[in-house]
Order: sequence, then C-alpha cells, then structure tokens
Amino acid sequence: MKRKKQLKELTLKDNFMFGAVMMEEENCKRFLELALGFPIERVEVSKEKSIVYHPEYKGVRLDVYAKNEHNTRYNVEMQVAKKAELGKRVRYYHGQIDMELLLSGSDYTELPEVYVIFICDFDPFGKKKYRYTFTKQCEEEPGAQLQEGCKSIFLSTRGEND
Repeated sequence: MKRKKQLKELTLKDNFMFGAVMMEEENCKRFLELALGFPIERVEVSKEKSIVYHPEYKGVRLDVYAKNEHNTRYNVEMQVAKKAELGKRVRYYHGQIDMELLLSGSDYTELPEVYVIFICDFDPFGKKKYRYTFTKQCEEEPGAQLQEGCKSIFLSTRGEND
C-alpha cells in the first residue's frame, strides 16, 4: 500500500499542493502573467472542474480553470509523466472547454480566447525549450493565421534556452 505523504513532503507537482497554490487568485494571476507574457487585471479560479456531457463519452477533470475580466479562459494542468498523446489530449481539452462557452443561437464571435497550459516535469518535445506555444496557421501561407482564439502552451522544467 502506498504511504500517504505528509504536508511537509509535498511539492508543487502534487495535486493537492498544486491546487492549493493555484486556488489563490493572486498566485494564479501572477503565474498566468509570467507564462503568457501579458498583464491580467483579475482572475476567478475553479479547482478541479469536471466536464462530462454524456456518460458514454470521456469527460475531463481540469486541474485549474480560470477566467479573466475579458472572459478569456485558462486551463492549467500539471503533467509529471511523459505520455505520447499530449497533442491529442490538449486538443480534447480545448474541445471540451468550448462545449460550455456558446449557447444555442449565439454567434461564434462570442467564443472567448482559450489557453490550455501544460506544466511538464519533462521536455515534451525534446528541444530543450522552457516554453512551446502552438497556434494554427496556414501551411501554404505561413503568415495567414486562423484567428480561432485557441493557444496550447507546454511549459517544461527541463528547458535550457534563455
């Protein structure tokens, strides 16, 4: 049987400690500002938000879910084990978050910006970067951006770049 850790043994990688630190709105706001590189006036934080739309389909449990004063949504996930499906996982998280953001009859312009941020205790792409940011752009015309309002960011504790 696995021994329970004592509070003094916990690190930010432990689900309880990660949630406790990020539930403090000022901590979450400051983290998001550092991770994204722009100021945020305020955030409202939900810890471990579950999104399940149908019992036969896979739901998600978001570690930290926040929104800012402009209704932008942020999902922050702690990843301690490298898994091959991170790209598909981030795609699924974006889709699940979007499901609750637009009511029937609403215009697509009402969809807010959504950031899914994975904090990885490993280098998810093996390129020794602290940060990897993904947005969609046109393959035939690299300067043409889709402007869909989704960004996926992977932060790595194993980066070596400046």
